[in-house]
Amino acid sequence: MKTGNYFSVAFLVAGLLFFGLYQIPPMLEIGDNLPLKDKPMPNVDNKEYSFKNIMGKNGLLVIFSCNTCPFVIGNGEKSEGWENRYPGIGNLCKKLDVGMVLVNSNAAKRDKGDSFSDMQERYKEKGYNFYYVLDKNSEMANAFGARTTPHVYLFNKDYLLVYRGAIDDNVNHSEDVKEHYLINALNNMVEGKPIEPETTKQLGCSIKRK
Repeated sequence: MKTGNYFSVAFLVAGLLFFGLYQIPPMLEIGDNLPLKDKPMPNVDNKEYSFKNIMGKNGLLVIFSCNTCPFVIGNGEKSEGWENRYPGIGNLCKKLDVGMVLVNSNAAKRDKGDSFSDMQERYKEKGYNFYYVLDKNSEMANAFGARTTPHVYLFNKDYLLVYRGAIDDNVNHSEDVKEHYLINALNNMVEGKPIEPETTKQLGCSIKRK
């Protein structure tokens, strides 16, 4: 085999191995079970909690989030982002007895704004009223097949996925929201009503896996 051809084949194989190793798993489907529910994760209060610990009487809301994505924190006057809606969603979850947790899976940005200490500062600054945990090696993101920040997963009291996708239909301005996907899903789940839609297109920055 000629040297040039040898290196071409070598690079091709290396490329296939790379993309095979870093392929994002498929997203959980409606009706799937909550994965890794017993796995402890560091929370901003310096204690460890599992999804099972955080689960409320009526369910669990998991939002993959971060400190750095414009879809979360906003983009100046262009967009307010979804983060400022988190506390209101947290209050609704408390009222409905649904556990709520943000999961930071940006393993490749721990030294660029998404470290554990950055998470603790963000928690205090924004007045979060729910859990905010560190997903050390994007293990939870991979188990869920989570794509973006934010990416919403809502589970019922039996640990089954009932809603997946976006918070609502307008990241830029809360006053312009026409479809409150997550709020409707929360209320309907607790009231035993059908959730429509069960899935929506997630919108945000890609989760920064290593």
